[in-house]
Amino acid sequence: MELMTIETTIRIWREGEQYIAHALPLDVSSAGDSPEAARSALGEAVSLFISTAREQGTLDEVLEECGYTSVGDGWVAPNLVTQKQELLAV
Repeated sequence: MELMTIETTIRIWREGEQYIAHALPLDVSSAGDSPEAARSALGEAVSLFISTAREQGTLDEVLEECGYTSVGDGWVAPNLVTQKQELLAV
């Protein structure tokens, strides 16, 4: 299997006793008992996500739909314009 690099933004937050790690813009998440464990589990989840898309022959399509650009042997994520927490009245 050919290795590649992929850029992502990782957010980690706490839900109860678990920490949730989320990779943007892939929209892949995982959890763990600590931020480090959640980050490690997220790495495994992203790897599985990528290998599954590769096996199905849809990797390029999936990454392009997520906004990625192919550069050399890797993929570069779209630039985040802003990220902040807001209180919305809904």
